[in-house]
Amino acid sequence: MSAAKSGKWRWVKWIFIVPLLLVVAVQLYFFLQIWWWVDHNPSMTSFMREQQSALREKNPNANIQQMWVPYSRISNNLKRAIIASEDANFSEHEGVDWEALQKAYEKNNKKHKVVSGGSTITQQLAKNLFLSGSRSYVRKGQELVITYMLETLMDKERIFEIYLNVVEFGTGTFGAEAAARHYYGISAANLGAAQAAKLAVMLPNPRFFDKHRDSGYLARRTGVILRRMGSAELP
Repeated sequence: MSAAKSGKWRWVKWIFIVPLLLVVAVQLYFFLQIWWWVDHNPSMTSFMREQQSALREKNPNANIQQMWVPYSRISNNLKRAIIASEDANFSEHEGVDWEALQKAYEKNNKKHKVVSGGSTITQQLAKNLFLSGSRSYVRKGQELVITYMLETLMDKERIFEIYLNVVEFGTGTFGAEAAARHYYGISAANLGAAQAAKLAVMLPNPRFFDKHRDSGYLARRTGVILRRMGSAELP
């Protein structure tokens, strides 16, 4: 092989093969991490680290609030409320609800702004565990890959258990147990229907509603979710 061809091959390797290997390595890391979490509980998620760093910019000693509790020690009221509010077809889809995404797209297009996401509980968990809150096609694509990894390696109950323990409910408040104590001074196991419905409604914008707990929208939407909870199917 001539020196010119050899040099050309090196450029091809660096431009295409090395980035491809890096992408594969990242996916393998995600896959192995999820495999570990099948029967081990996550300690910190990407969202938790991001929020803790933001809090420590104002107070170096600040920490997030999160207490892991098993699935059986979280009120069924909260489980039903979150499914009714966030992902009515959670028990049926394979990670992505394409119909919900289409409806969200049409709604956002009609309003000329993002008013609905259409993300499933599994997609939200994928983002919370590994990614940032930024929006881009690359991040969305990575979210979908992680979503299918979660659905492949875990059953629905385990996915929901992790979600309930790591989802953000307010500024520095993560997981059902910390949320129940923060807002109501009780354990997640003792959440009533109305309390659970209100927490579920806060999820799309938890830091805002943490500061605006008497919002009229929050009250109206809580009533809607209360009516829907009875038909929510738990995993």
